[in-house]
Amino acid sequence: MSNTLQGRVALVAGGTRGAGRGIAVELGAAGATVYVTGRTTRESRSESGRPETIEETAELVNEAGGTGIPIQVDHLDPGQVRSLAERVGRDHGRLDVLVNDIWGGEHLAQWDTPLWEHDLEAGLRLLRLAIDTHVITSHHLLPLLIRRPGGLVVEVTDGTKEYNDHNYRVSFFYDHAKSAVIRLGFAQAHELRPYGCAAVTLTPGWLRSELMLELFGVTEENWREATAREPHFVISESPRYVGRAVAALAADPEVTRWSGQSLSSGRLAREYGFTDVDGSRPDCWRYMVEVQDKGLPADATGYR
Repeated sequence: MSNTLQGRVALVAGGTRGAGRGIAVELGAAGATVYVTGRTTRESRSESGRPETIEETAELVNEAGGTGIPIQVDHLDPGQVRSLAERVGRDHGRLDVLVNDIWGGEHLAQWDTPLWEHDLEAGLRLLRLAIDTHVITSHHLLPLLIRRPGGLVVEVTDGTKEYNDHNYRVSFFYDHAKSAVIRLGFAQAHELRPYGCAAVTLTPGWLRSELMLELFGVTEENWREATAREPHFVISESPRYVGRAVAALAADPEVTRWSGQSLSSGRLAREYGFTDVDGSRPDCWRYMVEVQDKGLPADATGYR
């Protein structure tokens, strides 16, 4: 997909690490100018305490062939997001792709803890980080996106609508957060339709984020060693895979056909023909339903 997005302007909100970083890099590899926003810089860290920075992501965008522009933004602060929109407007007068991947709530979730026992303050903070940030960002950036037909909003979540509608996601607050984002994509699709713009919700599969690799004590190069501890990790995917999904959507002149839908990296890989960095094509959510959730032995044959 080299240069398919040459001259296009993208903003990855929450591009510091994980899926956001993978998306920013792949948009850059396709030739886009990519604004990378988040709270963690080389000078200061967010409450999550992770070391990855927006500057590192922007540098990776540059190395991939795009133009990376890091801007520190707390997306819960409307004033900061308004200033971001004004900056993009001054620089380019438009926005072609908005990716809402703001999160940073992993440390707040108390897994397998019922609502009435979960720390309420932490749970409400998780919801604000997962939902309010997306709403605030779209509120201020969509006026730039609708200036020209063909604009695309990608709401990044965890799980497809079909999967989340039938499965509890291990925490009341996490479950609500990730399902609510799906509805954000659906609603924006309705409101953007008269302007010839599209909005979708997109989920990666089991993501080999920096946090997940650290948890298993592996790297991207030797990640398969983690299957000794968790056999189903065999279906995992790199952050670049969901990045390639976003780049493919952004380059599709008929992207409005997807508007309002809940999509996955695996489904879009089949549609557009791209692969993960190792040349495979993992289809995590089908695997989850047909193998993992049925208690079958881990075997990714036919699923990647």
